[in-house]
This record gives sequence, C-alpha cells and structure tokens, in this order.
Amino acid sequence: MTLTAHQEAASAVDVMARWSQEPLEFRSDMERIEDDEADVAVAIGRTMRSIAETVLEDEGQAERGVHAKSHGIVIGELRVHEGLPPSLAQGLFFRPATYPVVMRLSTIPGDVLDDRVSVPRGIAIKVIGVNGERLPGSEDELTQDFLMVDAPTFGQATPRDFLQGLKGLAATTDKVPVLKRGLSTFLRGAEKTLEAMGLESSLLKTLGGHPLTHILGETFYTQLPLLYGRHVAKLSLVPVSDHLLALKGLPLDSFVASGSPNPIREAVIDHFQHHGGRWELRVQLCTNLQSMPIEDGSVAWSEAESPYVTVATLDAGVQDVWSSGRVAQVDLGMAFSPWRGLAAHRPLGALNRVRKTAYGASARYRAQANGQVLRDPRSRLDLPA
Repeated sequence: MTLTAHQEAASAVDVMARWSQEPLEFRSDMERIEDDEADVAVAIGRTMRSIAETVLEDEGQAERGVHAKSHGIVIGELRVHEGLPPSLAQGLFFRPATYPVVMRLSTIPGDVLDDRVSVPRGIAIKVIGVNGERLPGSEDELTQDFLMVDAPTFGQATPRDFLQGLKGLAATTDKVPVLKRGLSTFLRGAEKTLEAMGLESSLLKTLGGHPLTHILGETFYTQLPLLYGRHVAKLSLVPVSDHLLALKGLPLDSFVASGSPNPIREAVIDHFQHHGGRWELRVQLCTNLQSMPIEDGSVAWSEAESPYVTVATLDAGVQDVWSSGRVAQVDLGMAFSPWRGLAAHRPLGALNRVRKTAYGASARYRAQANGQVLRDPRSRLDLPA
C-alpha cells in the first residue's frame, strides 16, 4: 500500500512522539580527536592497500580494500517524503524531491571469496543530482553516498580496534579458501546456536558465521553517526515490499546446490528478473550522548529512546542487475565513500575520520592499478540501463 503525503507525515509525527527526549543539536565538543588518530589512519590505509596488492597479484585486478565482492548493481529512485517535521527535514531531506540512485550490494572482505564463506553484507547507496554545500574533496560532485552494513553497530569501538580487525583480514587474504569454507560452515552452526538462545556474535559473523541467507531480506545500517543538518543521526534501509519481506532469513539452499561460488549474486539476479523492491530509508536521531555515543562504534543506540523514523522511500523495478555495462561503470568505475556528499551529512567520530583517509587512498590505488578513471554520475542519464 502506498501512503499519501498526509499519512507519511502523520506516521513520522507518531514515531517522534515516542522520543524520550528532544533530539540534541550538534556541538563541536561532541567529537573527540585521539592523540594517535592520524597515525592509525595511515596504518589503516596501508593495511587496506596490502589487501588490494595481494588481490591484484592473484587476480590481475585491484579491488576495494574492503567490500571487494559485488552481488548486484541496482538502479532505482529515492523519494523524500512530504510534510516532514523540522527536525527531520534536514540536508538531503529538507524538501520533497525524487532522486535517481544506484546501489551496490557487497560482502565485507577485501578479497573475492566463494559465497559459502558467509560474512556480513553491505550496501552502498549513491543518491544522484544532490545540490548544496559539499564536504571537502567532493565540491565538484552532485551525489550523496550512504554506506551501510546488515548490523546496527560497527563492531569495533575505536580506530585502533578497527585497525586490528583489518590486520586480521589482511593476514587471511587469499589463504586456503577450502579451509575457509569449512570454518564458515562450523561458525554458521555456532552462530545459529547462539541465535536460538536469543544471542548473536558480530565476531563470529565477521569470521564467516553469518547465516547464508538472501541478502535482499536484510536491513542495513550506517552503524556510525553522521550530521543530520543541525542534529546527529544514524540511518537504516529497511525492506518493506512483500517480495522483499518474503526473503528475510530465506536460506540460499537452491542456489548453493548449483555448485556456483556466487549464490548470493545469483539470487539477486534471479529476484530482479521477476520482481522489483521497495525499501524505507529511516533516521534515528541522537537524544542522549551517554546512551548514544558518537565516539564508540560498538554501542547500539537505543530504539526505545529514539525510534527510527521513515523519511524517504526507495523503489527499484525489474532489471538486469549484473549487466556488463553496470559492472564496468559502477562496480569497476565508481567509488563510494561516506565522505562524498553534503556538509549537512558530514560523518562524525574518529572511526569515520580514519575511514576518510583510508577509503580515499584505497580508491586512488585501485584506479591507478587498473588504469581507470573513477567517475561519479551527475544525472540518471549517466547511468547504464
């Protein structure tokens, strides 16, 4: 069912009424710069490059230092809702508008693994035709990127924790893929046991214990905070159409049985050959810095204190999500970064600051090694069919 503008606005107001406190306005003293932050950022960049160099040597093509494997390129439209209250009508969402978007579905490692090594999933969203004051380094562009993973927290609290996790990924890049599949099978069983007890482990999932289920049934989160105009927020992308909701938790048994190393991609291709999808883009505003910290990526913000509120709807129709044109232009020829976008949505916190350095260096290395120029689209006309 499609909501009217009045119903959308009423829904947002209804959720806002459950806020335990009013959303906080951002102040510069909410962020804290660590003494070794610059050194850690450089080390993260070097580690991501080492992963890309290993993959280049093995495969003859440089990949992203993280989220190397793509499972589909989806083109759709993002419609910002009418009648949003002032606290939500901020930045990209200041006024009702419809934007073309491109979405890249991925998994987190920096090497291209058999999908039976089941790890967390990501989605990178590029909103196109966005005007306004830009973040440094993206002044000549007209896009807004949102990077999300299918868990509400980043998993690591600090940049140094992030670096140690990356070093673990680097140490296992291109190491005994058959053993990785066996380990993943064991870890999925362990994770399933935990979930039956009402628990879960982000570490087990990262190491290969993520359930081997359909990626299109997942809810995705920015995990780390960003400016939301004058406020602080996290975002989520939630499937809401019937065909997507039917995929939540759906095992990929039939695609795995084919013996292909790409059952996630094959499932995405199959879905969009027959169906489209609808998602809601939702915002969680920070109302309490103690329970919703900016500088600790391991803390889940309380939805009881501040529920997610829908501010836009994303629609995608039937399409070929793995055409040669999309792979060449988007998967190989585009970069995604939380630092590409509006100043009104500047990423916040130390983890986001070190990502700026690392993601920029990774994109430059990939372009140079592959002899490519990375280009950002400026309108729907710049995207492949």
